[in-house]
Amino acid sequence: MKISTKGRYAITAMIELAMRHKQGPVTLADISVEQSISVSYLEQLFAQLRKHGLVTGLRGPGGGYCLRRPASEVSIADILRAVDDSVAATASKPLMPEDEARPVSLRLWDRLSHQIYDYLDNVSLAEVATTKDAPRITTVPKSPFSNLHRSAA
Repeated sequence: MKISTKGRYAITAMIELAMRHKQGPVTLADISVEQSISVSYLEQLFAQLRKHGLVTGLRGPGGGYCLRRPASEVSIADILRAVDDSVAATASKPLMPEDEARPVSLRLWDRLSHQIYDYLDNVSLAEVATTKDAPRITTVPKSPFSNLHRSAA
């Protein structure tokens, strides 16, 4: 299971909502500033999150977005299912006996994907949002290999 950029950003934005839930509705502009995600990208994500019943939007002055359910009732997998069709398809596909005909390495990755998904299905948004090190995306992480340079031969 690969978590896409869309999935990572949706999780991060939902964590921001969960952390600010006592402050009332949160604007996409506020999330954008805090998490360095463009407002237009957030609009796309929140359309999908709203469609799947994870957030609700309030219009007008003082408007913004709120969690539709308590953060303790929203799993990280719920967020991924809402914004990433490939995750939803992978997660809902049961491992079948006919899969035994597939190469061993592919079956291994399938089982691993299911294990990761099952784990994320049991991690609530509240658990993640209340940890001291709740994620803040302020810059794109550097690759651990970015400092390696090829030497001239």
